[in-house]
Amino acid sequence: MSVQREMEEPIYFGDPAATSGVSVFDQDFDMLFSYDGDDLGLAYTPACSAFCLWAPTAQEAEVVLYDSWQQTAGRRLPMVREVRGTWRLTVSGDLEGKLYTYRVRIGEQWNEAADPYARAVGVNGDRAAIIDLRKTDPERWAEDKLPSAAPPLAHPVDAVIYELHLRDLSIHPASGIAHKGQYLGLAESGTRGPGGILTGLDHIADLGVTHIQLLPIYDYSTESVDETKLDQPHFNWGYDPKNFNAPEGSYATDPYLPGLRITELKTMIQALHDRGLRVIMDVVYNHVYDGYRVNFTKLVPGYYLRYKRDGSLSNGSGCGNDTASERIMMSRFIVDSVLYWAREYHLDGFRFDLMGLIDIDTMAEIRRRLDEIDPSIMTIGEGWIMETELAMERLANQSNADALPGIGQFNDGYRDAVKGNIFLPDDPGFIGGRSGLEQAVKTGITGGVVYGQTTGQFADEPQQCVNYMECHDNHTLWDKIVLSSPGASNGQHRAMHRLASAMVLTSQGIPFLHAGQEFLRTKDGVENSFRSPVDINWLDWERCAAYADDVTYMKKLIALRRAHPAFRLRSAEEIRAKLFFEKAPAGVIAYTLREHAGGDEAQHLYVVYNTNLEGSTLALPPLGGWEPLLGEELAEFHTDGRLTVKGIGMVVLAVRA
Repeated sequence: MSVQREMEEPIYFGDPAATSGVSVFDQDFDMLFSYDGDDLGLAYTPACSAFCLWAPTAQEAEVVLYDSWQQTAGRRLPMVREVRGTWRLTVSGDLEGKLYTYRVRIGEQWNEAADPYARAVGVNGDRAAIIDLRKTDPERWAEDKLPSAAPPLAHPVDAVIYELHLRDLSIHPASGIAHKGQYLGLAESGTRGPGGILTGLDHIADLGVTHIQLLPIYDYSTESVDETKLDQPHFNWGYDPKNFNAPEGSYATDPYLPGLRITELKTMIQALHDRGLRVIMDVVYNHVYDGYRVNFTKLVPGYYLRYKRDGSLSNGSGCGNDTASERIMMSRFIVDSVLYWAREYHLDGFRFDLMGLIDIDTMAEIRRRLDEIDPSIMTIGEGWIMETELAMERLANQSNADALPGIGQFNDGYRDAVKGNIFLPDDPGFIGGRSGLEQAVKTGITGGVVYGQTTGQFADEPQQCVNYMECHDNHTLWDKIVLSSPGASNGQHRAMHRLASAMVLTSQGIPFLHAGQEFLRTKDGVENSFRSPVDINWLDWERCAAYADDVTYMKKLIALRRAHPAFRLRSAEEIRAKLFFEKAPAGVIAYTLREHAGGDEAQHLYVVYNTNLEGSTLALPPLGGWEPLLGEELAEFHTDGRLTVKGIGMVVLAVRA
């Protein structure tokens, strides 16, 4: 079947007879074959198992049943073609414990693949597993809907997000955690490290954050981590999805038992909820691990991915392919997948990797459907402006944020203004004393909203702006500071680090922290550690003990934000009405939050960010008697109504009501 659009060379995707001559690339394909039933995948009961596959271009289809993951030849059972390209088969009897695949004939070629809708898989995810999902539920799971120890999340800007790779948390020899590198490691309480410091879950809960954002926990490629070789050194972030609806097996105590990884993931989520912590899942729907070997391509070649005019795969992701989220069945798969994770695993949010490659309509539908479940489920994503085979006005990026209400986007402009351009290691940014960045910094302080004629970014409302200084990508904040300010002392580096973190937690919008940022996390200068050795990526609990004062400072910052709604204003209108930038010398930004902003108990707050090593003196706004809330050790008050900030750092003052 040749492609029905302009390409330099035709591509063939089966016999035209399967689709009455309509190409998988035709605009009419979705109209003729898209399917809106809710029975795709496997429906299991002890009495029978019903299989439903969408494969319009196939001329034959089979279910292949296996007794084990090693078995080479399974039992092949023919499926029956039904409406709109679906194939069905119901098998009587109890198939629990079996593995299965689909086998389809495309033209003269037979392809075998795991079910794209598989909710459980065998080791390394090459075959789907037949299990009773209710048997995977931990005790009390039916009552686990929201964090029992936390108040309701009234608004996204009330969140404080902590990004974490599961293995990083526990794998360090001094973590005190028994289940190192596993789901259950994050569920452990009472763990202690060097000098008796809190580690693991206790450490995170003690910080005061509201959400843990986990790097990918779905089943990812064997090329990243082979689940049969867990006794060997291995590491990967997991941004190469293989089975979108099943958990990764390398984090389980036994990856050979398909249901166990599900139970242990749920156990972990329940443990976090019991401690008042919500869970955000990092999801990667913009690309697949391999555009040619993925189950989508084997079952319906040419449909699920974007192609260039010459027939090659679109590659805006830089990972070899882009998913065609604009096509009905790909969009539907993404939406169904998100809803499944939200319902089955009680997740509290989703972070969309390279969201700028996904179409607006799909993201808007996700937000609409999540609102029906629970409006407090957060949605944030990387809205980078990227080239792909879809018109720019249709992509869910920063330029189109006005079409994506309720979806937060990472503010890279604020990040780069504060710490320096991430692609220029020697660029020091505002905290390193680079001049002329005050205006760019102010756009982040105001949550990325239009604040004045010269201040504004992509956000219509502050909940659309996620402020951060570091994440799993690129240099850590500490490594960036060391690289960009080589002549500064260790103490000066620490002061810059504290200031940058303070700016995140006192700016409008949603604050985002990277695990270990509280103790000046370093990756020894490695910029892209996605498959670096374990000792580059682990959370170093010895460093956490050594920088205990910095951990305490981070706790104070988080407590300050959570205690003062003035730092969490709900609307752009309120930001414009309550936040005022005050006169300040070069290298300093000062502003007030006035008249009980956001219902704050303080009548006024005054915030100063100083980057001048020798200190800076400012005239205090004549709004009443100012008292220090944070940074008192840097503050020197003068009888003439002036304030001197002694060195790099933040000072926060308040006028009580």
